[in-house]
Amino acid sequence: MFTAKANEIFQKVIGTYHLKNTVDQSFENVFDEDNHLIEHLLYRKCWIDTVQWHYEDIIRDPNIDPVAALKLKRQIDASNQDRTDMVEYIDSYFLSTYSDVQPKSNATINTESPAWAIDRLSILALKIYHMNEEVERPDAASSHRLNCQTKLNVLLEQRRDLSRAIDDLLEDIEHGEKYMKVYKQMKMYNDDELNPVLRGQK
Repeated sequence: MFTAKANEIFQKVIGTYHLKNTVDQSFENVFDEDNHLIEHLLYRKCWIDTVQWHYEDIIRDPNIDPVAALKLKRQIDASNQDRTDMVEYIDSYFLSTYSDVQPKSNATINTESPAWAIDRLSILALKIYHMNEEVERPDAASSHRLNCQTKLNVLLEQRRDLSRAIDDLLEDIEHGEKYMKVYKQMKMYNDDELNPVLRGQK
């Protein structure tokens, strides 16, 4: 199943990141783009998500220097754009993979594209990793660890359900039961022509 491979890659990415556990570390994709395209895209996608997860932690420091916070906000904006771009690259992969499939006359469209569902799966992997950290945190109260274990159990069930739903969606697309229709996100806040504040700076 596709998601078994995706979940394995996501866990590998998150584990690799936490060896150094710093947002400033260099990135190296372990999958060759030419021979392992989807693995390459999934690895890159989860790395972006992982770095952004830690950006979001840092910016919530109540004592953060305002200048540093502004710089970090710009980094988060750039990361969000990278995240969206990667989702669209992944959807392009699926569009190419299933380009020869003729949808059945009664085929339906899904509420979201495969890649946006995979985006949620990547974020879920991060939630599971960090919730498990809380479960195993030795300096935490037993009540805290127990509460986090309950939440972790829900997250693990959610991953099983989401993985199954993604695999079912891909199988339906492959068999013509559903069809893909991808809309570009058209984010406006980073565009010099569409954001009135940026446009006014010209």
